[in-house]
Amino acid sequence: MQTSGNDKTTNTKHIPASKHIGASAFKGKTGIRRLINACGYSLEGFKAAFKHEDAFRQEVFLAIVLIPLAFYLGKNPVERALMIASVLLVLIVELLNSAIEAAVDHTSTEHNALAKQAKDIGSAAVFFALIILAVVWGLLLLG
Repeated sequence: MQTSGNDKTTNTKHIPASKHIGASAFKGKTGIRRLINACGYSLEGFKAAFKHEDAFRQEVFLAIVLIPLAFYLGKNPVERALMIASVLLVLIVELLNSAIEAAVDHTSTEHNALAKQAKDIGSAAVFFALIILAVVWGLLLLG
């Protein structure tokens, strides 16, 4: 292995990130096992958000109503796709916001200006996703 003038390593094999000390043992999974694990983690995340986050539950119930309506009210596949995507965007942003809030709360439950800022920014992202939902649905339904 050649080294550059600034590189102080010599003749070392590349070690995948998952093999480094302190890295998760699950990071080394590949193929079908990785996909199965990822699906399981995603389902666990969905369950946790549904159980612990009131806003997420409300938005899931909204999605249960709006997604079937999109199939009925959308005039063509593109309209239906836009309507459904705007609903799913709200759920995605809410999940990310909930993850930010959980990470911030895990770090400290004490009042902190940066923690508040992080939570407020996450909330603003959800707000804009809801605006996108309203605009898309409004434009497509009201012309």
